Amino acid sequence: MDRLIINGGKQLKGTISVSGSKNATLPIAVAAAILADSASVIHNVPDLRDIDSLCAVLQVLGATTKFKNSTLYIEPGNRIAYEAPYDLVRKMRASIYVLGPLVARLGVAKVSFPGGCAIGPRPVDLHLKGLQQLGAEIEIDGGYIIARTDRLVGAEMYLRGPHGSSVGATANVMMASTLAEGQTTIRGAACEPEVADLANFLNVMGADIEGIGTSTLTIRGVKQLHGTEYAIIPDRIEAGTFMVAGAITGGDVFVKQAPAQHLGVTSEKLMEAGVQLDWTDDGVRVRTPQALQAVDIVTDTYPGFPTDMQAQMMGLLSITPGVSTITEGIYLDRFMHASELNRMGADIRVEGNRAVVRGKPKLSGAPVMASDLRAGAVLVLAGMAAAGETIVSRIYHIDRGYEGIEEKLRGIGADIIRVSD
Repeated sequence: MDRLIINGGKQLKGTISVSGSKNATLPIAVAAAILADSASVIHNVPDLRDIDSLCAVLQVLGATTKFKNSTLYIEPGNRIAYEAPYDLVRKMRASIYVLGPLVARLGVAKVSFPGGCAIGPRPVDLHLKGLQQLGAEIEIDGGYIIARTDRLVGAEMYLRGPHGSSVGATANVMMASTLAEGQTTIRGAACEPEVADLANFLNVMGADIEGIGTSTLTIRGVKQLHGTEYAIIPDRIEAGTFMVAGAITGGDVFVKQAPAQHLGVTSEKLMEAGVQLDWTDDGVRVRTPQALQAVDIVTDTYPGFPTDMQAQMMGLLSITPGVSTITEGIYLDRFMHASELNRMGADIRVEGNRAVVRGKPKLSGAPVMASDLRAGAVLVLAGMAAAGETIVSRIYHIDRGYEGIEEKLRGIGADIIRVSD
């Protein structure tokens, strides 16, 4: 099992590039493999474990996938299988994206309940609710979701749940609706850039979707979708992570291809904490010319502060003078990284869905363990800011969402290496 060994205390300086968005690539690849009638070529695809896992699922369903130099080639199969088995789906939650497209294309789908990061319950009830409103009959049997229909028919629905809109449910129902009969209106739809990127991709394939980027989507069903060529948007969470990397080390870092339009609240909170951001057409320069100051954060659905940046900001606030609070409004159990940061000398107290962070002058290197993707990212950030050596284990979580993270960070001055047991 691989680990990252980090010798901290070095200011990061230079240019670091942002890869394509993992969370946009996953549903787009599903749409290309199941909904299209011909091949697609998708550019700016990150080389990640999650992409590999999804391609394995798509291949079992009958598609051919080839990945090289950030380009993913997908050829839909002549015969599409309807079952996504447990052994593959358990590896990643995004496998649930095949449910809607399969039932839309074949009239039947059998998909195992998904796996992924252990960051608390993330039910699929909104996915099932949306498909049922389109006319699918849903059955749960032996750990599998079985959906059947003679024909999906457009409907008007509200998909917002108790913790806000669902990116996954919006994507799944939107993909299914493209081949449904008539018009579908999704109210309470997720507005995340990754959902908009999927909608734009579907439209290039021949879909008819309006309201992209808003909470109300209107989808008029079409007879068929065709393959196309498309480039994925930059990964806003990777960009935000690298912005925090520059700030937490007191460095001078240019984050190339950081998408300013998708980083609004993240940028605002960094500037509120005293980080200087100088934007250009090609990215953002990150510096900390003044003392950092405490801020309060509440995570929310887009355009609110992203839950996927919560851990990274906690790392920065752990060395920021004063008392900061972070309230987690999406995944209530997403504070497992707090105990690992405390092992490094942080002072973080978790009270339900709220964390109180008392800034310390410095952190100390320690052996720590990643519990999920973003928890792993913050441990890398903290290790670069800490005095001494930090060893981060279980970094397969990090590899799910960051392409060559140690190589990119070494390129701007980090002392970080990957070792295998």
